[in-house]
Amino acid sequence: MIAGIPYWRLSSFYFFYFALVGALSPYFSLYLNDIGLTAQAIGTVNAVIMGTKIIAPNIWGWLCDRTGKRLKIISIGSFFAVMFFGGLFYWQSLLPILIITFLYSFFWNAVLSQFDTVTILYLKKDSHRYSQVRVWGSVGFIVTVILLGWLFDFVSINYLIPIAWFLLLLVWLSTLTLKEPKLETYKKSDVHWVSLLKKPHIIYFFIAAFLLQFSFGAYYSFFSLHLESFGYSRTSIGLLWALGVFCEVILFIFIHRFMGKNNVSKIFFWSLILTGFRWLTIAFFADSLWLMVVVQTIHALSFGACHAACIELIRRFFSESNIGQGQALYSALTFGVGGAIGAISGGFLWGLSPQLLFCVSAVATFISAAIVWYSLYRDSITEINGAKLGRQ
Repeated sequence: MIAGIPYWRLSSFYFFYFALVGALSPYFSLYLNDIGLTAQAIGTVNAVIMGTKIIAPNIWGWLCDRTGKRLKIISIGSFFAVMFFGGLFYWQSLLPILIITFLYSFFWNAVLSQFDTVTILYLKKDSHRYSQVRVWGSVGFIVTVILLGWLFDFVSINYLIPIAWFLLLLVWLSTLTLKEPKLETYKKSDVHWVSLLKKPHIIYFFIAAFLLQFSFGAYYSFFSLHLESFGYSRTSIGLLWALGVFCEVILFIFIHRFMGKNNVSKIFFWSLILTGFRWLTIAFFADSLWLMVVVQTIHALSFGACHAACIELIRRFFSESNIGQGQALYSALTFGVGGAIGAISGGFLWGLSPQLLFCVSAVATFISAAIVWYSLYRDSITEINGAKLGRQ
């Protein structure tokens, strides 16, 4: 617990938000497959979810920065996500699913990046402790993914939709418990956020983060199907997903101790290297349970360490007055563009070869690591936007 902030109210949002992710990420593709959608259709649906992150976060980020009413806008977005997601109770054919998915995810995908900004503004000088709040999201994911994995071995996976809707409702309700963080030191930045995008190291950062999330497009869309094709039960699949996020929880508890100014780029680089080997192992050794256990522990670095490093880098790149736009841009270009292209291309690559799909993900991650090495890791400490960025 961190003194001076509404720790449990902030944490409850992350708990319910990622409990929902724990319901949808491993099981939504299985649900779509169960109702008769093809691999390409499944990839397209997942691409729509990720693709709304391209536009939505930037619109909402601009609106939040302009009005300063982040929590109010987050609550509105969460409410409409609940309303539109309810359409999945009634339709199970591709076109209606695509429309409903677009509508609810347009609002849902706008929420997280702005709530990250709210958390950072509450933490202020303790922003390196972000992971201690975010860790409850990982706990929510683990609880949901294990329980649903066990449940769906006994009941129809069609129950996924009402369960996910209820979790989405809890996300909205959790936003109503908070007040806007005070901006006692707020002042308008002399540097417009668009001009920051001309800085080479920021450009390289976004390219590297894009390639990482491109590689995750295959994982989120097809990892469960890949395991199921080797005979894994849904309980086993859920436990493997949960293992990865459990390791992420452990990392989030301690990583703030290592997030010094000279360590962020190192953490980012080595996490990317290990992630590349993770995708290669999934490509060629998915039939080995013990190897799947080993590679799932790397999720702590693939997602946890990389995301924590990216959040800290954005805080250093952008000022308090435009950090919301920075977070939105990060979400749009990485989870949005990267994830969408990864998912939709994954649908085509899956039809050719699951091994090829995860090999392409590995190559993208190794290229990302090379970019981080060139642009962030190898250089000395450099001034960017008035703040020192560690790049040793």
